[in-house]
Amino acid sequence: MSTDTLSNHGDHAHEHDHHDTSGTKLFGFWVYLMSDLIIFGSLFATFAVLLKGTADGPTPGEIFELPFVLVETFLLLFSSFTYGMAVLAMNADRASQVKAWLAITFLLGAGFVGMEVYEFQHLIHEGFGPDRSAFLSAFFTLVGTHGLHVTFGLIWILVMLIQVQTKGLTDMTRPRIMCLSLFWHFLDIVWICVFSFVYLMGVL
Repeated sequence: MSTDTLSNHGDHAHEHDHHDTSGTKLFGFWVYLMSDLIIFGSLFATFAVLLKGTADGPTPGEIFELPFVLVETFLLLFSSFTYGMAVLAMNADRASQVKAWLAITFLLGAGFVGMEVYEFQHLIHEGFGPDRSAFLSAFFTLVGTHGLHVTFGLIWILVMLIQVQTKGLTDMTRPRIMCLSLFWHFLDIVWICVFSFVYLMGVL
């Protein structure tokens, strides 16, 4: 067997191992997302049960400001689009564009988290904190859990920006960008459910 044949065989085996590793990572991350889905499903169910438990406190329609939440929603939905652009840039091997789109996604996500923190502070200042009623406790827990996930996603984006800057688009960074893509779009879907089930139905 010639040296070239051995080399080609080694390269093929390395590429095969890489695809297997990437596939395993993505599968493992899907398993994590399914477990996260169970957590959010439990929180939604709890909120539905406690929705009427206002303890003579404010009802959803009295405290929710739908235009404010709509801005939050558009920020997160548009960040999902910008992250999709980052993935397209990654597939085209354009590292600089990947970094630019990730940075835009980070800014949009940070704006979303900032607005959510403001909403929580405003409600607590008005005396509508999580200790006011069962409804508010369930509301803060559900929305706050989603906000914590978005915050974790922002930290992950910063890590990926650093890694793409220092290492480029490699066999290590590509699967991580894809896993983060799944995570970010998952959070978008959860927020659509939060907006529809918690805010929209609460106001209507």
